Amino acid sequence: MSLFITFEGPEGSGKSTQIKLLCAYLQAQQLPVAQTREPGGTPIGDLIRNVILSPAHGEMSPTTEFLLFSASRAQLVSQWIRPQLQAGAIVLCDRYADSSLAYQGYAHGLDLDVLRQITQFATDGLRPDLTFYFDLDISVGLQRKRRAGGGLDRLDTQAITFHERVRRGYLALAAQEPQRWVMINAAQSVEVVQSELRQHVDDLITARGRRP
Repeated sequence: MSLFITFEGPEGSGKSTQIKLLCAYLQAQQLPVAQTREPGGTPIGDLIRNVILSPAHGEMSPTTEFLLFSASRAQLVSQWIRPQLQAGAIVLCDRYADSSLAYQGYAHGLDLDVLRQITQFATDGLRPDLTFYFDLDISVGLQRKRRAGGGLDRLDTQAITFHERVRRGYLALAAQEPQRWVMINAAQSVEVVQSELRQHVDDLITARGRRP
């Protein structure tokens, strides 16, 4: 039995660190686990990622942005995620379709119903079993990223008000599907956050019959 678990939240919230730690934890239990990210995760997706995130493309419209994300997502689902799930793996994905609803929908103002229809087509209806949302003050997250020295991409450099709309979008999405979303206080220590993630995933695995 497979599981599809996604990680959402602002940059600097610790998603990438936590997904690696959780992957290692599951591997240590000899569970089949696979890790990926959006946009990207495939050769085609990585090329699209470079276009979307490059600060050189400041003229990109929200519609173009969404369609590029959807193209990358369609390739990732068909080439990588579905085969992993069909093989019985636990798939951990750093961002997925909820990101597009939060960023291009709630923050940029594109029609949410249209975005959902296109997403349904791009993913062939694939939805996560569990989604973690890493909640963190926007300014704190951007400061963390600057300190890490990774630089800011095109989306990071949007105004604070844009990122605040993204956060409100995520909270609205979580409120609509509380059975799927788990809210994580990303201001806590790495160890505390990881402990929370492991508990939720262990509970889901047990409920789905992956272990006695």
